[in-house]
Amino acid sequence: MAERVPVLVIDDDEQLLELVQYQLRLVGFEVFTASDGAKGVKLAKKRRPAVILLDTTMPGMDGLEVLSELKHDEKTEHIPVFMLTGRTMMGDIERAFDVGADDYISKPVEMRELGKIIRRKLDRTLERRQSAGLPGRQ
Repeated sequence: MAERVPVLVIDDDEQLLELVQYQLRLVGFEVFTASDGAKGVKLAKKRRPAVILLDTTMPGMDGLEVLSELKHDEKTEHIPVFMLTGRTMMGDIERAFDVGADDYISKPVEMRELGKIIRRKLDRTLERRQSAGLPGRQ
């Protein structure tokens, strides 16, 4: 059996967390979830997932603050972060990339396709990093 790719999903929508977790586990991912930004940062440092799915709009510490903290910590700076959000205005997307997002997945997303989307984006991200001489998956 192939290695289960660890994914951390950070989103304040508990129903979405359950749905994403269920769907990704079905297709072979190991899924960790956090319902707020601070818990997500702590879990990312502890588990060091292969990829993080991060919502932008959350109370308290929003997604861009979480992203900034992750990208400025040596334990988590090399983990690819894909924004999983309904905020799809060009300015929102540009800000996320400026802060360090590796890719963007717009909500709503077809849950049955989410695993394929993540694998495809993760492969492309790791290829880009390798060709740029940057660290990939740790």
